[in-house]
Amino acid sequence: MFKCLLEIAYEAEVDTNDNPELLEYAKETCNEIPATRSAKINELRQMIFDREECQPTRIDDEFLLRFLRSKNFVVPRAHRLLVRYCTFRQQYPYLYDGVDLWGLMKLKDIFEGTSFDRPDIGRLTVFRIGLWDPNEVGIQDLLRGAYAMSEIGLRQPKIQIIGGTIVVDFEGMTLKQASAITPSVAYQILCLIGLATPTRVHGCHLINYSWVLNTFWYVFKRFIPHETMHLIHFHGSDMKSLQKHIDLEALHPRYGGTCRTTITVGDWLQKLKKYRDEKFDRDMKQLGYIIKQ
Repeated sequence: MFKCLLEIAYEAEVDTNDNPELLEYAKETCNEIPATRSAKINELRQMIFDREECQPTRIDDEFLLRFLRSKNFVVPRAHRLLVRYCTFRQQYPYLYDGVDLWGLMKLKDIFEGTSFDRPDIGRLTVFRIGLWDPNEVGIQDLLRGAYAMSEIGLRQPKIQIIGGTIVVDFEGMTLKQASAITPSVAYQILCLIGLATPTRVHGCHLINYSWVLNTFWYVFKRFIPHETMHLIHFHGSDMKSLQKHIDLEALHPRYGGTCRTTITVGDWLQKLKKYRDEKFDRDMKQLGYIIKQ
């Protein structure tokens, strides 16, 4: 029975239809008012034409809506985010242009999530740095995987509305891995988790770190906007501290939680390949990805 429910959840990953129940939640969370939504979208679209600061690949309602939701329907803020998004794509085309989407299955379990998408934490994503072997997976592919996860996730109205929470697990991190995190890489990572993507971030939690984190954190801190510093939490090896922010039902037992169903990025992409539809292929190809059969 559980496996059947999990398959339904995988199939829902390609669904881009609005959920009426979530739309009610969107009023409170995103300041989304159905009666004025179309007018706000048109206002954002007109601002794109008038200011000519960016040339997005899409300006349809569905695409622009994710930027408005991210910025609580404040049109100028949504426009600034869209400009950053377009600029980021222009700066780093290697993240998507000609990238074989299904080839990113090689990331296996470096990224994982749990089967709970909850309004209080959104979608939980865990980055297990210690499982990353730089000799097998280059830093560019790591970033490509993170970008693909962001773009695919943000196709879903659910994720646009409830956002997400990130846990960075440093257990097993080596100096070789830390040395790969250059200032350029650090900037790209921050862009992917909200600086230049329409992502609603509840928090970023750092755990199981050692003195190596000093090098890691020094590189990142220079790019983090002051107003978002409160979203970053340092827990060390204190899982009780982590559990104050993330419910046990959403945490894997290795972190003291009760959720035994984790979804690795490799498995997730495999299921997306199985359940994808024509719209999914079209959207991803428009972003620059190669979608092989």
